[in-house]
Amino acid sequence: MGDKEKPLHEAIKPLSWLLGKWTGQGKGIYPTIEDFDYLEELEFSNVGQPMLQFSFYSVNKETKKPLHREVGFLRIKPGTSQVACISSHNNGVSEIAEGTVNGQTIELESRTLGRMSFGKDPQTKKLKRSLTLEGDTLHQVLYMETNTVPMTEHLRATYKKVP
Repeated sequence: MGDKEKPLHEAIKPLSWLLGKWTGQGKGIYPTIEDFDYLEELEFSNVGQPMLQFSFYSVNKETKKPLHREVGFLRIKPGTSQVACISSHNNGVSEIAEGTVNGQTIELESRTLGRMSFGKDPQTKKLKRSLTLEGDTLHQVLYMETNTVPMTEHLRATYKKVP
């Protein structure tokens, strides 16, 4: 059954503004790395349950070399503004983040981070993320804390919906 055939679960209507494919670009900064520019594609799909499935795929803007990949689910507690994001990252991190949806803004903060045993240092200790739709532009900002750097902005990107 394709996504278009699944009825939209009543509980996820407050998240429906995310549905679809988005493309855009962003800038990565962090005290321990060189700044970089990237291109990214996001997709949020209806699965017929009180959640959206998502994927984030980024590449280096100049070289087109694959960078970060993330897949997961954005859940909402029915009848509330509480949301949870369950995701797996290609760098060996699994994340459960929780927060709120308020209009067309989602704020999330990691509650649990798992890490594969042979992940490279530094260790990610906490993530904070916001997604905001302003007009037809989706904005994402991600902050990261590692075992060597306190909570600091890491990524900032803007996207347009693919028609």
